[in-house]
Amino acid sequence: MNQDTSKYNAAEEAIKLIKNGMVVGLGTGSTAKIAVDLIGQKLSDDFQIIGMPTSIKTKEQAKSLGIKLIEIDDSDRIDIAIDGADEVSPDLSLIKGLGGALLREKKVEKKAKELIIIVDESKIVEKLGVGFLPVEVAVEAHETTKDKISKLGCIAELRIEKNNLPFVTDNKNYIYHCKFDNGIDNPKELDKQLMEIEGVVDTGLFINMATKIIIGTPDGTKIIV
Repeated sequence: MNQDTSKYNAAEEAIKLIKNGMVVGLGTGSTAKIAVDLIGQKLSDDFQIIGMPTSIKTKEQAKSLGIKLIEIDDSDRIDIAIDGADEVSPDLSLIKGLGGALLREKKVEKKAKELIIIVDESKIVEKLGVGFLPVEVAVEAHETTKDKISKLGCIAELRIEKNNLPFVTDNKNYIYHCKFDNGIDNPKELDKQLMEIEGVVDTGLFINMATKIIIGTPDGTKIIV
């Protein structure tokens, strides 16, 4: 229950940064979902935004709330994006995408003048790689891609659905969950190495992108910039 309150507090604080008429990147995941709901509640004659959703799921949610939407390729620059994260390190580096939307999240959030990350305290880590790093890969020859990923020092496992079939992203790719025993020493270098592998579409490493982290607590929020 406290975690739900913390997520709500972070989302509520973040939407204070949205001004009438802004183009807003709408994130994916449980905390981002709260923010999108709150934006929908805030809509009025005096407050309208244009949303750029980071997943099909978020697109459907935003449409149901009456938020005007544009597609990812409709604009090269957006005012602000609000999204959650799976891990946040002290230098504001992130792991994102365990919800399965990392490619679209990164495409949208690279366009944002400000990227506001909303999390509860459980997502704050000293070093990235406490949990899994998701890596989105092309379906074709994905096992060969996996072997190359594993050579970077991790155990890579294909994300499987409850029906025992591989999880398929909105962009019709697969995701490998990668576990590094001692965490990720150099996220920037690892991201570069992964992106050089044929078959890797994108990684869940979001480096030098976040401009503000809003950490929800049961009593309010803490902000890291």
